[in-house]
Amino acid sequence: MKKIVSLIAILSVSLTFGQTKKTEVYTLDSIQNLDEIIINTNYIFGNKYVAKHRTGSAYFLSPKELQKFSFTDVNRALRAVPGVNIYEEDGFGLRPNISLRGTSPERSAKITVMEDGILIAPAPYSASSAYYFPTIARMQAIEVLKGSSQVQFGPFTTGGAINMISTQIPTEFSGLVRASYGSFNSNQLYAKVGDTRGNFGYMVEFLNYGSDGFKNLPSGKDTGFNKNDLVVKLAGDLFPKAEVKQHLEFKFQYSDENGNETYLGLSENDFANNPFYRYPSSNNDLMTTNHTQYVITHQLDFTNDFRITTNFYRNNFARNWYKLNDITLNNIKAGLASILADPITYADYYNVVNGTVDSPADAIALKANNRNYYSQGVQTKFDYHWNAGDFFHDIEVGLRYHYDEEDRYQWVDRYSISSNGDLNLTTAGTPGTDANRISSANAFASFITYKIKWNKWTFTPGLRYENISLQRKDFGKNDVNRTGANLATRENNVDVFIPGIGSNYRFSENFSMFGGVHKGFSPPGNQVGEQPEKSINYELGTRFTLGKLKGEFVGFFNDYSNLLGSDIAATGGTGSLDQFNAGEVNVSGLEVLLNYNFSKEDATIALPFSFGYTFTNTEFQNSFGSAVGIWGPVSAGDELPYIPRHQFNSTLSLEHKNFEININARFNGEFRTLAGKGTIPQNELVPSNFIVDLSGKYYINDKLNATLNVINLFNETYAVSRVPAGLRPGHPFGAFAGLEFRF
Repeated sequence: MKKIVSLIAILSVSLTFGQTKKTEVYTLDSIQNLDEIIINTNYIFGNKYVAKHRTGSAYFLSPKELQKFSFTDVNRALRAVPGVNIYEEDGFGLRPNISLRGTSPERSAKITVMEDGILIAPAPYSASSAYYFPTIARMQAIEVLKGSSQVQFGPFTTGGAINMISTQIPTEFSGLVRASYGSFNSNQLYAKVGDTRGNFGYMVEFLNYGSDGFKNLPSGKDTGFNKNDLVVKLAGDLFPKAEVKQHLEFKFQYSDENGNETYLGLSENDFANNPFYRYPSSNNDLMTTNHTQYVITHQLDFTNDFRITTNFYRNNFARNWYKLNDITLNNIKAGLASILADPITYADYYNVVNGTVDSPADAIALKANNRNYYSQGVQTKFDYHWNAGDFFHDIEVGLRYHYDEEDRYQWVDRYSISSNGDLNLTTAGTPGTDANRISSANAFASFITYKIKWNKWTFTPGLRYENISLQRKDFGKNDVNRTGANLATRENNVDVFIPGIGSNYRFSENFSMFGGVHKGFSPPGNQVGEQPEKSINYELGTRFTLGKLKGEFVGFFNDYSNLLGSDIAATGGTGSLDQFNAGEVNVSGLEVLLNYNFSKEDATIALPFSFGYTFTNTEFQNSFGSAVGIWGPVSAGDELPYIPRHQFNSTLSLEHKNFEININARFNGEFRTLAGKGTIPQNELVPSNFIVDLSGKYYINDKLNATLNVINLFNETYAVSRVPAGLRPGHPFGAFAGLEFRF
């Protein structure tokens, strides 16, 4: 109880009231009851006003906020939201590592990630690491949900859920073309067009963006990437004259990526001397991906108060990250993380990595991390609300059947390297001789939430149920044709009830308090008998308005009874994805969000300012041993790795009818890469950083804008992580100019 009482309550409010259904824009007076009508079903809560009045923590990143900096890096977009912990990896946000309220951030594997309310991780149950993440540059809005009312969204209910809203079909003919070019040959081309005519609507958008990269290989080869993204939506009203309204929408999405990206970082000395250098042994590293999504959505509106929405969905994702994996000399293999952490002890291996010697044949292993994923399912939500005297009632019931799988069919090619840094293939591997297995999951999920409003009180109790069957079929390295001669199988089953309740008391229009408690859950792996991650989570918060100052304070406390760690290659593990029990852990913190407009109401220039701060404290309650490359030996009282204690983000804008200038400053506190306490050892430390970004727009006319974006304005050189292997730099100074044309 002592830790619950210590929760202090938080501040959050909106910069602007965002768009809701399709392109309709609501004024403040017209949205007072938006939480009592049915919002577009792609949304969790629909706009800033509704997010602000929920019984749990919620944040809505509006179209205006996203457009300020024309984000292509989701890390930069989400830093505006308190309670979001992120560590970067490639400098472009291609594969983000996101944590909500202290969950493990590696590959965003412990949060529920959705696009338009559909689970979007490649295999969210059987292999939840998000090697695919939707492109933020094509999103219309982002919703972040934390706290008790998130029992609607699973399977991960500890930290929260992120729902990305794709571009909606407009109500009238309109479009946009945006192009930019800048540092490191970074470029972006985005185009969309859409219309609604009568009972039929459509939207088509295309995005291409890429860069030559800011790291340098001795060969001169670029270290960047190129991505394409296409979305098509078609929608129509069925039987428009019928009393019961029906709406059908089809969505198709395709994306691909070719990226000369690596797991290989730098040793301490090499990072200090040249942080943007890449060792020649990583010259052939290449990530190739393609992703497709098909969604059919059917809406059945019986009345204005009762709706049934059903989604049929299928996601396909294929990836092959061909990358340096290890070095073998004299039949002794050494991992890259160990070599770069101690290049003196591993001097012979380090010289091979750095290409300063002629290595023996087969010394260098490049692993083809070839994997195919798919997920598919059907989900239905019933939404019914009504007024009865002084009471407002709303009931939501959701059902989902889901199947997903990850198919690993991998191999290792072996190379030698010459003293001038050239790689030479010496032994080609046979596909299927490294990893040759299929992991899969069948899951049934359901939830019921009931919201009741009476006078100044709002209560939202809810209950979620998950029934999950996780399987693995391992064909073995000697059965590349998958005859089943050496088949090894395992299966784990779990079912769980996940309750939660939140409440909100509104003292006045300008002041309210909210709080809640809910059960946290994360699915286990497919090892027989492995238990899921469990916690009890509490929050207490307040929202207020004092003149032009709007704010939110929230205190939270997550009491883990069984935290799970994962053997992920991206954090220095073997990549088996096997989970291990980390026991009892306490995570507590404070989230602050403030918004203020320095200008007068009748001023020709607006000066909105926002400030967000997150304090996160983590503590293991027991001792155990994990693999050294993951968390290392853990003692009671140690802190979780990868979670900074302090971080803040602030944005100041100058908005005029002819132009706007936005400046964003963010501080990310230091964090440790292995569990521990006290002063962080230098070889386990990722230091703090303070980065400033700038954007500007000049409105040439009502259709054409000129844009300027500057990343890392003061060209700070900083490290973002020490995983998967060695220190990795953040994005240096970059300037990008462009044009936007709307019609």
